[in-house]
Amino acid sequence: MRILFIDTVHPFLKDTLEKQNHICDTAYDKTRGEILSIISDYEGIVLRSRISIDADFLSQCHNLKFIARAGSGMENIDIISAEKRNIKCFNAGEGNRQAVAEHALGMLLSLFNNLNKSDKEVRNGVWEREGNRGIELAGKTIGIIGYGNNGSAFAEVLSGFGVQILAYDKYLEKHKYQASMQSIFQQADIVSLHIPLTAETTYLVDENYFKQFKKPIYVINTARGKCVQTKDLVAAMKEGKIEGACLDVLEYEKSSFEDLTAKKNTKEIQYLMDSEKTILSPHIAGWTKQSKLKITEVLLEKIKGLLK
Repeated sequence: MRILFIDTVHPFLKDTLEKQNHICDTAYDKTRGEILSIISDYEGIVLRSRISIDADFLSQCHNLKFIARAGSGMENIDIISAEKRNIKCFNAGEGNRQAVAEHALGMLLSLFNNLNKSDKEVRNGVWEREGNRGIELAGKTIGIIGYGNNGSAFAEVLSGFGVQILAYDKYLEKHKYQASMQSIFQQADIVSLHIPLTAETTYLVDENYFKQFKKPIYVINTARGKCVQTKDLVAAMKEGKIEGACLDVLEYEKSSFEDLTAKKNTKEIQYLMDSEKTILSPHIAGWTKQSKLKITEVLLEKIKGLLK
């Protein structure tokens, strides 16, 4: 097959496919228009998030057999239009599930133990112990929203911390920590999002969502920024309904996830940046040295499965 790599991924995938006699070309610097002018020559696409594969794009894909997304989310691919054209769409959530789970846990432990705050203080000559007294994770109830690759991996890393895990997934009938959303609203101390970005989940977490929790909660978002309404999150933090937030993703990210948009200086974002009740990272929960390779190993197996 002729396969076009639109974004950079671990070289393992391209090298292995070429050893199997596939022709692999790169379009790392090509614009969407330039890619459209050549896409009919290819039977496979490998990409991350740089461009959108919508119905108009797919109308030019006369020979395409598969689209391989090097990551978990598929919101930049019109899967329904692809399926109508018998184009298989793959992602690689199995490849970065452990990375996401460990990152979410690290953010939570850092927030609970004031690690970012106290580190800055010590570096500036401040030795404050009582003001940095932490909170133990043991004994807390954690609500996991979405129990796919990332949600189930997060449950696994939490299992040794003496916590109660309640997991809700609208599309799974049975799993180990199955719970209703009502149970999570009633019992949760911490809520962690592990859901894809769809029309259904866009701004799922808003003012009304926060109002349904019986207790003040901590929020973790390693999913997609637009699953949370930022202004409502900030309002809930100011009101004391949210005691802290661990945010690897933000509503105002560019579609490529490489930067924030011009809205990065909004008062809500500035509040999150200034608050000692937040831990922020630049959409790197799934980005480890190990996951970079594992993602391509997963995609290779799925591509091989297509060829059988």
